[in-house]
Amino acid sequence: MNSTKAVFFDRDGTLMEDAHYCGDPAKVEVYPGVPEALRKLKEAGFRTFVVTNQSGIGRGLITEAQYRAVQAELLRQIGKGLLDASYFCPDAPGVPSTRRKPEPGMLLEAAADFDIDLAGSYVIGDKSADIECGRRAGARTILVRTGYGVEQVCQPDFTADDVVQAVQLVLEGPGSGLYSETAR
Repeated sequence: MNSTKAVFFDRDGTLMEDAHYCGDPAKVEVYPGVPEALRKLKEAGFRTFVVTNQSGIGRGLITEAQYRAVQAELLRQIGKGLLDASYFCPDAPGVPSTRRKPEPGMLLEAAADFDIDLAGSYVIGDKSADIECGRRAGARTILVRTGYGVEQVCQPDFTADDVVQAVQLVLEGPGSGLYSETAR
């Protein structure tokens, strides 16, 4: 039986400013408080992952090498050891894919790779695709109001202003009353 709990984060608009098909590491701006929030999760025993659609690769707007350079800069700004792994899907919309969010393929891969209990885990993101991905994987979902989060129409389990508040919710538990719970 899987016993490890995890928090899966979208990247662009959730952990860092959305730079629209970011292929330039100089444009990476991690949101304030993200490294400390991740540190708190790690100290509490959670695994932490990035799961990100990168359709700019499939659309020919950025290369995989550019994605990897941006990801390396994100990891540098966040700090060593605060993310267990990153999963990305290069597929463009309309391409059949089991990994492109809202499909749960990347979460299922991470769950298999790291023995994750998805029912005891969370998905945090700024788009309805992130929320639906988490729902399909059986995880709890938190929509953050950064990036595209303000304009999304979806039904997350919880909402938070940013990753810092979302992590506080995870650490204090669903019954903490910190944020309004959205009916499924």
